[in-house]
Amino acid sequence: MTRSSGAMGRRALLIGGAAVVAGGAGAAWVGTRNMGSMGEYDASVAQLRSVLSAQPALTDLVRYATLAPNGHNTQPWRFRFSEGKIDILPDIARRTPVVDPDDHHLFVSLGGAAENLALAGAARGRPGEVIFTPGGLGGIAFAYGEAPPASSALFDAIPVRQSTRADYDGRSVSVVDLNALATAAQIPGVDVLLVTDRSKIDQVRDLVIQGNTKQLEDAAFVRELKSWIRFNPLQAMSSGDGLFSVASGNPPLPTWLGSTMFDATFKPKAENDKYASQLNTSAGIAVFVGEREDRDHWTRVGRSSQRFALQATALGLKCSYINQPVEVAGLRPELASLIGMAGRRPDLIMRFGYGPTLPYSARRPASLVSA
Repeated sequence: MTRSSGAMGRRALLIGGAAVVAGGAGAAWVGTRNMGSMGEYDASVAQLRSVLSAQPALTDLVRYATLAPNGHNTQPWRFRFSEGKIDILPDIARRTPVVDPDDHHLFVSLGGAAENLALAGAARGRPGEVIFTPGGLGGIAFAYGEAPPASSALFDAIPVRQSTRADYDGRSVSVVDLNALATAAQIPGVDVLLVTDRSKIDQVRDLVIQGNTKQLEDAAFVRELKSWIRFNPLQAMSSGDGLFSVASGNPPLPTWLGSTMFDATFKPKAENDKYASQLNTSAGIAVFVGEREDRDHWTRVGRSSQRFALQATALGLKCSYINQPVEVAGLRPELASLIGMAGRRPDLIMRFGYGPTLPYSARRPASLVSA
């Protein structure tokens, strides 16, 4: 797939170059056709994020589950139906072994999907229990029954939550709302630390920059990240996955040109400046720490962080992940000490604040991820 995309990029570059010699208008047409439009993309995403019907099919509950955040938007999950139960299993083919060598993020992603599934089930008369299943690679079972529907603000927030990778406006969050965030994120086996002191946020920012620099100096990390970037609406709609570059504030580009521009501009200084600005304008940081370093607790961290993100959305807040200090193992001890959790492994870091709404990320249809 990557090799094929590269070949297409080289061909387009040659055609584009020839058109430039013949005339600039021709070059623009050759370079930008077949990218799809943002109108088409928005309509496609809106359909996947439409509100659940009063009596949804199980596949519609799965659709809501897939709206959970997940590393590189790889959507590393499979859903399996049986009587009174939906299993969420890891899709190992969608691992990201460079950034996530122990599948930590993968199991966090499964936990987020399970929390969405539980909230959607309760809201539509199928409440249930989320249970980690240790057999094989591990997974999650959602065993449900029947009861009167019990909607919630967290459920209502599922289709509009997003990871907003942009500058926020710097406003602080009230104590009442901070307490609501902390309360919503309570899951047994997970500690959540909220950091709003500016000097400590600056220290976390410095760790993010250290981690980001180390990652971008690793050619394998950059290759893996690039393989999941979608540079235009058509590419994002066709794959239904990956990181849509427009959702990070970039203009849509032909795939060949996006790939070329990525290689030319994706450098540590520019990315570090972006992260510094994003953290400087954030109201606070949430750090999620599981009691133990195992897949069970990683799924719990995923549930806790998703509840936090949904509560933030319900309060009109935006959030996004800044996980470099937990992905670069050498930085974890310093982060743990900074938040008063020395000796523990921090699992996730999320910044939050008041900010804009950006284009939503794509998802694969429930029919492709369930059986």
